[in-house]
Amino acid sequence: MRTRSGARAGLAAALSAVLALGVAGCDVSVTEPEVPPSATGNVNKQLGELTVATAGSMKGYSRSRFPHWRDTGKNCDVRDSVLQRDGEGIKLSGCNVVGGRWESVYDGMVLNDPSDVDIDHTVPLAAAWRSGAAEWDDSKRGDFANDLTRPQLIAVSARSNRAKGDQDPSQWKPSNRSSWCQYAADWVTVKHYWRLAVTSAEKAALTEMLEGCTWASKP
Repeated sequence: MRTRSGARAGLAAALSAVLALGVAGCDVSVTEPEVPPSATGNVNKQLGELTVATAGSMKGYSRSRFPHWRDTGKNCDVRDSVLQRDGEGIKLSGCNVVGGRWESVYDGMVLNDPSDVDIDHTVPLAAAWRSGAAEWDDSKRGDFANDLTRPQLIAVSARSNRAKGDQDPSQWKPSNRSSWCQYAADWVTVKHYWRLAVTSAEKAALTEMLEGCTWASKP
């Protein structure tokens, strides 16, 4: 199985290939997502620093309050950037992704058509709204929705993305259990950076998912 870390490791090669094509007027730069913590303790420390609160109201929520996807070139956007980063054998029209191969870490599905790939927000927009983003302005919500620096955006199967919806880890977990450590770590990283709260059930689920998780130390 191709892991997210494996996909990220192929980023430099993929972007080099794009640049070699001489694509004009397209910003193919992608900020590398944060490396997973080198030890479970770092994640648990971040998790312990999150505010525990009751989920807020959905009053006033709309996906349009989180403007996305932002342009990253003449005919491409953040979605194309994630497709390039997470895929293999990428085919382009200008800088728009029209072909490639993706492995959805949520369920192990292999996808060969970009139209079958969803770009999932690790922390869903509605979940962010209920945990603090309702207090932000639309500009900050746009920054959150287009965040390529944190592990907030990932190419997955449409089936798994629709099954997840706006649920937190106490309500939904990837069917591929081998991705649970990474998923929980990414969720915590995003919520910690954006100072979003967690519910008590959400925190308990994350704590359970992180038990026994280890990551190789960075070289």
